[in-house]
Amino acid sequence: MKRLPASVFTVIFLCSTGALTYGASKSLTVSTTVNNACSLSSSDSTLAFGTYDAMGANATTPLTQIANIQLQCTNGTNARILLDQGQNPSTTSTDAVPLRNMTNGTNKLSYYLYTSPARTNVWDNVTGVSQMVSGPAQPISIYGSIPAGQNVPAGTYTDTVIISVNY
Repeated sequence: MKRLPASVFTVIFLCSTGALTYGASKSLTVSTTVNNACSLSSSDSTLAFGTYDAMGANATTPLTQIANIQLQCTNGTNARILLDQGQNPSTTSTDAVPLRNMTNGTNKLSYYLYTSPARTNVWDNVTGVSQMVSGPAQPISIYGSIPAGQNVPAGTYTDTVIISVNY
């Protein structure tokens, strides 16, 4: 047998045009917690009744007024808005049945805060007003009334009521 010289042999390698790749995959879990949160604001945090005319118009007619606050909460939050008894409650006042007074020194002028324009349900510090909050700030109205026929000395009468939001 005759041997061919090494120079006669040609070795051909075929290669693919793509690069060889190796792979693996893994999932990434992404999470966060959104807590319920609420913000209570008011452009004017005053319920200003104006002038109470004990000898004239308000001798037989209550003096009424409305205050507006803004409530904004995490979407879908069920919030409860409560009003305390104020700084000058009557001695028989309770959180469930607040008997609020504005004072001028030792003089007292009673008033009520209500949950609706009909002024039939006193806004308390137990039940309050429940509100399902969705989206942007929502207006909440507080309806005030000073009962007729209170003959008190002249002067400026004030009180401070704390508004709380539970959620």
